[in-house]
Amino acid sequence: MSEQNKLFTFLEKTVMEPLGKLAQYKVVRAITAAGMASIPFTIVGSMFLVFNILPLTFTFLTDFFDATVNKITSLYMLGFHASMGTLALYFNIVIGYELTKIYAEEEGLDLTPINGALLSMFALLMTLPQLVFSEGAVTPLHNLEEGTTIVSGWAVGGSGLVRLGTSGIFTAIIMAVLAVHLYRLCVVKRWVVKMPDSVPLGVSRGFTALIPAFVVAFAVILINGFFLMFNTDIFNVVAIPFGFVSNLTNSWLGLMVIYFLVQALWIVGIHGANIIFSIITPITLANMTLNAQGAHIPLAGEFSNMFVTMGGSGATLGLTLYIAYWAKSEQLRVLGKAAIAPAIFNINEPIIFGLPMIYNPAMAIPFFLAPMVSATIAYFAINLQLIKPVVAQMPWPSPVGVGAFIGTAGDWKAAVVAIICAFAAFLVYYPFINAYDKKLYQQEQEKAQT
Repeated sequence: MSEQNKLFTFLEKTVMEPLGKLAQYKVVRAITAAGMASIPFTIVGSMFLVFNILPLTFTFLTDFFDATVNKITSLYMLGFHASMGTLALYFNIVIGYELTKIYAEEEGLDLTPINGALLSMFALLMTLPQLVFSEGAVTPLHNLEEGTTIVSGWAVGGSGLVRLGTSGIFTAIIMAVLAVHLYRLCVVKRWVVKMPDSVPLGVSRGFTALIPAFVVAFAVILINGFFLMFNTDIFNVVAIPFGFVSNLTNSWLGLMVIYFLVQALWIVGIHGANIIFSIITPITLANMTLNAQGAHIPLAGEFSNMFVTMGGSGATLGLTLYIAYWAKSEQLRVLGKAAIAPAIFNINEPIIFGLPMIYNPAMAIPFFLAPMVSATIAYFAINLQLIKPVVAQMPWPSPVGVGAFIGTAGDWKAAVVAIICAFAAFLVYYPFINAYDKKLYQQEQEKAQT
């Protein structure tokens, strides 16, 4: 028992404490809020994309689509272009709003969230045009070669402005954080235009952002000018480290580390998925867009809920069904039957806290291993191109198989792989839950005799 306590103590000190502190950073909380706020738009946009590529999966629909639906593709795909095609803008505005709100509430500063959002958008828009230094002058870049369309510095693609898409999310985050901190600095230093109390609140707020807007503008101009001296810009510079991080998380080893950290946080009572996936959401959304363009990246969109954590964190769907109908222990059967309905929709707090999973040495090992096993199966199924990758965002409560089928634009093999992943996760749990069930059943029998 002492060894088990040492394990939990080790996890608390090495995993829970640093990641718990990370989750409390104001910037991380703002990014988490941005990821949550973007979910409805990514789902709606993805559904238009799925509808658009249905004939590629169900070829018998091709003639029908050519004669009808494809004639208005440019019309209904506006839903996709205005969501997934401008996702960086969504992240930028929400982070600016939420981070300003956090500073205003927790530091008692006279900051207006809407000003923070607008200043963040202002900073981002100033970084979008591509400039070049040529013949002693700064001019917008023009490139009309095949595959690249840059007009007056603005890169244009199939979804509109290329840099407002998922490739610009990390720059959008950086510019939002910069703008809000400069706004906060101006307020703290009282570099604001203070209007009389008789002036309407809306007008007063507008003038409050006047000087911060100048400060943000000059700061972004300096940043653009600095990178221009090296014939690059902030988008290209940011792509280097974040590209490395993306490649790392998209590897099998990186995937194992992600799920280890998620489960390690859960095992000591912290919602690991909320913390870890809020950080890597920009990467998974960018990967999903790349998959829609022809890439084959496993970790994309709702990969986790489609293939890994069926039934909830820890991949407990099979476990829940087993204890509901085959457990000998009365308390496990009651718990299982109460948890079945939520588990179908990937909600398993009854199992996490009722079995329990947290601080339970009997279930710690399978709780770590089950998601890793299911993630491994799905990773290699996609990586080896046995099934199609995730190209569309699905609501995370989608039942097992359903999310995988629709999210991969109708690949029935993906639904089969999702079910196999769920069964494999249960096989990991089986010897442990069987032993745990016998132990609880024996205790119940002894208590009944007493």
